Amino acid sequence: MGAARRLYERIIRYIFDASINIKERTFIVFSITVLVALFVAVPCGLAMHEPFSATLSTLIGALFFTAYVIICFKLKRIERAKIVISLILSFVFLPAMFFTNGGVEGGTPIWLLLGTIYIALILEGRLKIVMLVCEVSAISACWIIGYTFPELITGYSRWGNYFDSIAALIIVSGIIYTIISFQNSLFRKEEERKNVQRLFSQTATALANAIDAKDKYTHGHSSRVAEYSRKIAELAGKSPEECDEIYYVALLHDVGKIGVPEKIINKEGRLSREEFELIKQHPAVGAQILKSITEYPCLSVGAHYHHERYDGRGYPERLKGSDIPEVARIISVADSYDAMTSKRSYRDPIPQDKVREQLIEGSGTQFDPKFANIMLHLIDLDTGYLMKERKDIQELSGKNELFVEEHRSEVSEGILLTSCMTRISLKVSADKASGHASRASVILFDSLDGLFHNDAKGRRELVYYEYGEILFDGQYVNAGVRKIESRICSETLPGLAAGEYCLEAVRVKDHALVRMYGADSPREYILALPDSSRYVYLGLTGEHCRISDVKVDKLSAVTGEDDIPRIAPKISYIDVPAGDVPNVQVDGYRTESTKGIPVRDGITISFHSRSLPTARLVWHCPSYVIFTSDDGTVGGGNYREFSLVRLDGENWESGNAAENELLVDRHEFNGWDAWKRYNKDGYDCSVSFSREGDTIISQTKNAGISIRNITTIKTKAAEVYVALSGDQCALTNIRISHKTTGPGNSARDL
Repeated sequence: MGAARRLYERIIRYIFDASINIKERTFIVFSITVLVALFVAVPCGLAMHEPFSATLSTLIGALFFTAYVIICFKLKRIERAKIVISLILSFVFLPAMFFTNGGVEGGTPIWLLLGTIYIALILEGRLKIVMLVCEVSAISACWIIGYTFPELITGYSRWGNYFDSIAALIIVSGIIYTIISFQNSLFRKEEERKNVQRLFSQTATALANAIDAKDKYTHGHSSRVAEYSRKIAELAGKSPEECDEIYYVALLHDVGKIGVPEKIINKEGRLSREEFELIKQHPAVGAQILKSITEYPCLSVGAHYHHERYDGRGYPERLKGSDIPEVARIISVADSYDAMTSKRSYRDPIPQDKVREQLIEGSGTQFDPKFANIMLHLIDLDTGYLMKERKDIQELSGKNELFVEEHRSEVSEGILLTSCMTRISLKVSADKASGHASRASVILFDSLDGLFHNDAKGRRELVYYEYGEILFDGQYVNAGVRKIESRICSETLPGLAAGEYCLEAVRVKDHALVRMYGADSPREYILALPDSSRYVYLGLTGEHCRISDVKVDKLSAVTGEDDIPRIAPKISYIDVPAGDVPNVQVDGYRTESTKGIPVRDGITISFHSRSLPTARLVWHCPSYVIFTSDDGTVGGGNYREFSLVRLDGENWESGNAAENELLVDRHEFNGWDAWKRYNKDGYDCSVSFSREGDTIISQTKNAGISIRNITTIKTKAAEVYVALSGDQCALTNIRISHKTTGPGNSARDL
């Protein structure tokens, strides 16, 4: 009895465990219920004097079903078991019962409901539809065969058929009742769990906000670190449940700051040694606060160890490498990134490209290289620089209204223009108290932090570049574009009152378009930009005016190059003869790629690379990506990426489709300044590939950086390709060669 009770309790714990997929738990409940029904059917068969062979087959089927379910459960092959059992039910068990239990006159029609119930509850997606069609086909075939050849059906007496129908009705009704009761109980418990989770989430968020409120410089810090940590966990291959747990651990990582005096947290300038020692106590305080939450033991772990360093020089326990809990290693990267991209009492936010360089320098010393590499990849993907501290109302730099006294004395936070149209509605009113003429305008510019800068130091350090200023009265100033043209819009926007405006702005490669709709004649401005590589931000400003009610919408439709009239020649650095593959100009991070080249053993891809005039960073260089897709293009149908290798010695592997081992040798390397000059001057490069089955070895050497990357593909791919890409570089004279030169192995054949 004790063993049976323990088994029962274990089953109950399993089927109500919210961390397990509901379909798996439903499968177990259904399987147990059907097993009970099958074993009950055995004495029923004996009572109605059915042939011994039928009773024996039911018993054998029940034993087989029991053994198979137990084996699949232990080996964690439940998905396969679902398919196998549905096939056996539809094509073996239920048809056999039909012909050995009286056909339509016995209880078989009721038993046939089992297949439909099973398929409806257990299977999903297309498989459910396919199996329902198969089951209907099998049942229809049984009915037709039974009608045409009645001698194939083992019949019983009238009493036997009646008893079989009653038994089937009771057993199948019991199964349906059990399943419905389980589902109702499950839904009730699931709702309770969601309510508890919702309460925990709201409590944790409120606590995190209370912590951040102590520090006037870190509003939203905890929630941003939580979001970055979740993204890192997702790219590290963590399950959704693990990602959620890491999110909440990161959300409360700084709870220990409750015990730090507010005057120290908000001190202007750097801390003294004594003050820093007090700050260093917050991990231990946080761990002490959170350790009582036994349902989430990782909360205290994240709080305690998020300031440990990978090289062992962190605090509080100076742990090193993998001795630091993984969740703390993830939070450490996310926390440092947000600290660098947020304003502090002693400095402004650090531009994202400089943050990236610091992450590279800290990889293997301050940070776990694996998670630092993922953070670098997130930075590369963040082309709009959205991962940063943002004001409550970004369009007006955190203000509800923008008062501009002198010309450009106040400028809103930059609104990034992309190939998707940005629509901005706003109101403009005059500052009557000033006694001066009132004019609103927009400034088009680029800077590392997306903000307008008027001082020489800020412009220099944040690489500020101004394209021009467009005034709402129709005038404009050309500050740094090749050409501006102004014209009356062919369309109007009715319904705008005096002082109400609607702006539409879009940027495609080296041209930008700005339309201004107001009560007067609407105008549009076409700007020929000096290049295709810089960003374009739009800032609202003017003089002696008040700007309010700003609303920004980003449309989903992509604007093509032909949608903006070209007013200046196309900016191109690849107008030279092409090789075996068309030349490609990469204006931003992987904005363009060559066509896919099939990876064959012994191929070498050679090309000339030169960074664009706007390039200034280490990673403004070529890269190559190994992938598969239906049409052999990057981003094509069923695209899967196996490896991305940049020629500065960084790599990225996407998901779990492949394993990569990157070996970088910089013995003859002369430093990053020399590397950037090398790319500016341009150089001839070659990348060689060897392949044996699913293992691909790629090698290249440039400016003293030797790279050897071993890619082991773990998923089946019909064809594997390599394409050249990069960041702010021009790739020309791309040629493909093979170590053998027999017929069919020419570059053009490849």
